[in-house]
Amino acid sequence: MRILFITATRLGDAVLSTGILAALIQRYPNARMTIACGPVAADLFRNVPGLERILVMDKRRYDLHWLDLWRACAPQRWDIVVDLRGSATSFFLRAGRRHIMRGGRRPGRRLEHLAGVLNLIPPPLPTVWTTRAERDGAARIIPPGPMVMAFGPTANWDGKIWPAERYVAVWHALHARYPQARLAVFYGPGEYEARLARPVLQALPDAIDAGAHFTLTQTAAMLARCALYVGNDSGLMHLAAATGIPTLGLFGPSRASEYAPAGLHARWIAAPGPEGATPMTGLQTPDVAHAALTLLEDARP
Repeated sequence: MRILFITATRLGDAVLSTGILAALIQRYPNARMTIACGPVAADLFRNVPGLERILVMDKRRYDLHWLDLWRACAPQRWDIVVDLRGSATSFFLRAGRRHIMRGGRRPGRRLEHLAGVLNLIPPPLPTVWTTRAERDGAARIIPPGPMVMAFGPTANWDGKIWPAERYVAVWHALHARYPQARLAVFYGPGEYEARLARPVLQALPDAIDAGAHFTLTQTAAMLARCALYVGNDSGLMHLAAATGIPTLGLFGPSRASEYAPAGLHARWIAAPGPEGATPMTGLQTPDVAHAALTLLEDARP
């Protein structure tokens, strides 16, 4: 059996789709999986069980990337095509069954919209697949011993970024309660991400620098070793929640009702005001610190 799984370009949406992919793998354990996604998300799927290939969709003018995808997939007859992008491409492939998500933005949780394509109720939680080598590597960076808490002070646009000095203040509040704890700062590749993380790393020089040089699955393996994650609404926030660690997402101009983190111990806090139209500066440090401590303590055995 061969399954084509067409998922998102953006990392956050791709992470949210992993629960649906895991449900397919559980239902068809011997299937060969082909995954089509954007370049930012491709690394997320490198360890998927039954993976045959990853088709990276580099966006082209006039939507020609969809033609590229059709050319790559047309020679094969697919037993199942799952298209979470709602593209017309899926209708022009030879397939036994098609599950195509209706396009366009809709109110409500994105996770539930994705699960509805396969009528999965309740929606399966996101997951992430890591190797033993990646977990061993993570243990060298996030070693056993004192509790490590994680911050994700970056995002894909400035409006979603909580001020760096407030992250520093939250760390002081967390450290006052847990003086043996250490901090790890996570961020993605590239100068933009490094620039956003730099003020936190400079203000807290004892923090573990867990950004820039790692793959998504290596990052997930490191996150899984942390006791808590606090970060802006971003793909990294969704990745942290997918590992199952306590994850607190910070929201302002983006909508938690649509993109709240989904995980075993995932919560969110938003700046007061109209959803989707409130600046991050409205989110106060004491409120975030209290929410983070409450989440951490509720999740501890």
